[in-house]
Amino acid sequence: MSDNQIPEPTIKLIPVAALLADGRSREQVRTLVRHGVLVSIGRGLYVKRPVAREFKALPNGDHMLRAAAAVAHKGPSCAVSHRSAALLHNIDLVGGPLADVTITTWAGGRRGRRHGVHTYACTLPAAHTRQFGIPVTTAARTVVDLARSLPFAEGVVAADSALRQGLTTAVELWQVAGQCRLQRGGDQADRVVHFADGRAESPLESLARVVFDEGGLPPPELQVTITGADNQLIGRVDFLWRKYRTIVEVDGAAKYEQDPHRARTELWRDKAFQRAGYQVLHFNWREITAEADQTTAVVWAELRARGADPAS
Repeated sequence: MSDNQIPEPTIKLIPVAALLADGRSREQVRTLVRHGVLVSIGRGLYVKRPVAREFKALPNGDHMLRAAAAVAHKGPSCAVSHRSAALLHNIDLVGGPLADVTITTWAGGRRGRRHGVHTYACTLPAAHTRQFGIPVTTAARTVVDLARSLPFAEGVVAADSALRQGLTTAVELWQVAGQCRLQRGGDQADRVVHFADGRAESPLESLARVVFDEGGLPPPELQVTITGADNQLIGRVDFLWRKYRTIVEVDGAAKYEQDPHRARTELWRDKAFQRAGYQVLHFNWREITAEADQTTAVVWAELRARGADPAS
């Protein structure tokens, strides 16, 4: 650790058994909790108030505390996994805040949902990583677990995110997917790993990639820099069908409403692309996620107008 690097906070659990062994009575423990000296994070498990305050100030900090408690209850043969592991690794997920903590225990352990903890039973590799002092599946294993258990598009979001941030590599994903191939969802994990691309810069771009592929569109290039006739930079685009000089940008309409200057800049860019012979199509979150068929049809119409043959 460098001199300027801030050490990662650690969740130091205090079991009630340790407090009793130190000579405190159960009534004294309850008094410490009542006065806020100790904070309960699970049945028979506490942290000191400064630790609770530090983590509750972090994004998803309360979930981290609950995850630490869930692992402590299950014992050394488990690790935080799936969606909870994604939070700890900062891997993108689709959907709102997580309700359940997700952990994996060795094959043969009890699986299912109980007291806000969703337990998966599956063989785990001997080596994990640790986040905030909590055992957690590696980024590669987390992506493969998500790819096995979530819809294909959501698995792609996680895989693209992990690759983009350098949390794992394509080789690591292939290796872990191979180890999990005979497990439930192994075939889908193979598909996700094969399709994953770290050049997708947001969950919406990842979802758009899936929509375009499922709509039978030719594979676009991602994150392409385009220059004009004078060789001056116009900008980098999300998706490009170079042969048909068609650009697709995916973005949220709200960002333009909140930033008029950005809206004017995008309008200038679009006109510059058009002067250079490109057509530009924009789609927002709703159009990609809820109107996929219509979105694909619009792109196909533009590609056909520029010579693409859907039958080829």
